Amino acid sequence: MRFVVTAGPTREPIDPVRYLSNRSSGKMGYAIAEAALQAGHDVILISGPVNLDSPRAAKFIPISTSDEMDAAVHRHLPDCDVLVMCAAVADYKPANVSAHKIKKQNKPLSLELIPTRDILRSLPKQDRQFVVVGFAAETGNLEANAQKKLKEKNCDLIVANDVSNPDYGMESADNEVTILFRNGEKRKISRAPKKNIAAELVKIISNMREKYLTKKS
Repeated sequence: MRFVVTAGPTREPIDPVRYLSNRSSGKMGYAIAEAALQAGHDVILISGPVNLDSPRAAKFIPISTSDEMDAAVHRHLPDCDVLVMCAAVADYKPANVSAHKIKKQNKPLSLELIPTRDILRSLPKQDRQFVVVGFAAETGNLEANAQKKLKEKNCDLIVANDVSNPDYGMESADNEVTILFRNGEKRKISRAPKKNIAAELVKIISNMREKYLTKKS
């Protein structure tokens, strides 16, 4: 099976030395890539800037911005049986990027932000030949927000986690997730190392893909 996995944050430049980003460490996405490789699958890992070593057996695609992530995902869709969108892609980027470093002044500075391209929304919706796994990092109303994203972004399943908890989630080796399926099913994986959660997710995703192929044949 061919997995395309996205991981890590994006960086949206403000000027040559500053950017907007987020706290994503990439650990969950890298763990999923590693688990897929260990299960015998082929993996393309598209990653934003992180302090992690990429799995040696994966095809590694480094990116920085949301536009680069979008281009890389669409470029590799034809090679994909499963798309795991684990990256924390920025929701907004500066409308204008300064060609020179913006100097500090004794007055407020305002940035105009515009939405980045919604990669999940841009995926094919009809006759899709690959399974789409979305992720929802929430600070409240976890299941309601994840369910909304599952439907609006046309995912086959979505993995939701509460990033407001300081003990696990972002920048941690552990996580706790709730998996919501398109058919209304729900499954919770209690707090565990991300590599353990990743192994369980790969099993679930692989089984879903096999069922999808059985229905199509």
